Amino acid sequence: MSYTEEVYERVVAQNPGEPEFHQAVREVLESLKVVIDKNEEEYRKLSILERLVEPERIISFRVPWVDDKGNVQVNKGYRVQFNSAIGPYKGGLRFHPSVNQSILKFLGFEQIFKNSLTGLPIGGGKGGSNFDPKGKSDREVMAFCQSFMTELCKYIGADTDVPAGDIGVGGREIGYLFGQYKRIRGLHEGVLTGKGLTYGGSLIRTQATGYGVVYILDEIMKAHGDSPAGKTAVVTGSGNVAIYAVEKITQLGAKVVAMNDSNGYIYDPNGINLDVIKDIKEVKRGRIKEYADRVPGSTYTEGLGIWNIKCDVYLPCATQNELDLDGAKTLIANGCKYIVEGANMPTTLEATNYIMENGVLFMPGKAANAGGVATSALEMSQNSMRLSWSEEEVDEKLHNIMKDIFKKVDEAAKRYDLTDNYVVGANIAGFEKVVDAMKAQGIV
Repeated sequence: MSYTEEVYERVVAQNPGEPEFHQAVREVLESLKVVIDKNEEEYRKLSILERLVEPERIISFRVPWVDDKGNVQVNKGYRVQFNSAIGPYKGGLRFHPSVNQSILKFLGFEQIFKNSLTGLPIGGGKGGSNFDPKGKSDREVMAFCQSFMTELCKYIGADTDVPAGDIGVGGREIGYLFGQYKRIRGLHEGVLTGKGLTYGGSLIRTQATGYGVVYILDEIMKAHGDSPAGKTAVVTGSGNVAIYAVEKITQLGAKVVAMNDSNGYIYDPNGINLDVIKDIKEVKRGRIKEYADRVPGSTYTEGLGIWNIKCDVYLPCATQNELDLDGAKTLIANGCKYIVEGANMPTTLEATNYIMENGVLFMPGKAANAGGVATSALEMSQNSMRLSWSEEEVDEKLHNIMKDIFKKVDEAAKRYDLTDNYVVGANIAGFEKVVDAMKAQGIV
């Protein structure tokens, strides 16, 4: 049995009932096999993989809060501090009913490599709660956030662990969380990113992940003598990542014809009217089906199936495992040539393998959606220096970071004679930097 197989079996045995975490570890270890086999003796001796797959710390806590009816509610809160070899833990907070330890461990594990790829000094972490902000009043959300931060503030700090937003945690939630941190710790520091512009936030942060996805898509296309201009695209999701991926790819000349949310998807053959989407999702916090009522010629379909729509480019920007094998087969049969992940692990392992076997250019989320955390790290830099960069400065830095990520991924794949295998390239490029740091710091 190979070293990677031994470690994977150990992960499954020691972490029962955590399928998302198992999937993430398996995908990474399988793609790293070419590197690990070359250095197996050294890595075994230092237990590099055993240390890499085990979080440095997991914090779990209850979050009691009072709703508008005066009833006490109790949720579960978590922070997974996975790896700090190259810098403070960095990763989002997710508020969603699906949140559990397995999902946060998979996200934190992925975050190690994503953060490494940015070239910035940030480690990997993730956190959140099974709290659902949907349907809650602002006062209820504030009550929850204050209770959550009352416990979390013991374990985070500008040089220790810097959370950000994720699903269910936007500007409103970050504001409440930051206010409570400052109130308890008496510190106005860059402990959270995604802050409002009036209290230390960075321009472009909201747009960063979506823009970054398209910037790296553009680099893939350039490397193959192509461009987004004139292409038809489908973007899944309707949150920040999806909205700003649509904005940027439209600016580059593509036409986005479909988007979705958890209830169903819209199709607009004339191209998605992003102003309407922004009004529905960012202003009214409504459901995407409203689009079909407001835009003539568009249709709404309840449930799954957005992958049935013919496109050249598919950007999954919703949630984990949204694109399965059947969806991938349908996309490829309809002529899709590029799939770039905007969400974290939105493609199942079976679908990923099928996509790559069939010659579709595929960029995994740990590289493609790194624009969000990269800009978060730029926000940390601005906070530390007590500076605020212009929109153009931040966007240029983001663009250059995404170009650099593509270059690292592409070169790593080619170094092991695996040209265009960006999954392997991303994992190798991220892994090598983290391992070098781990070896330098001894057995810790």
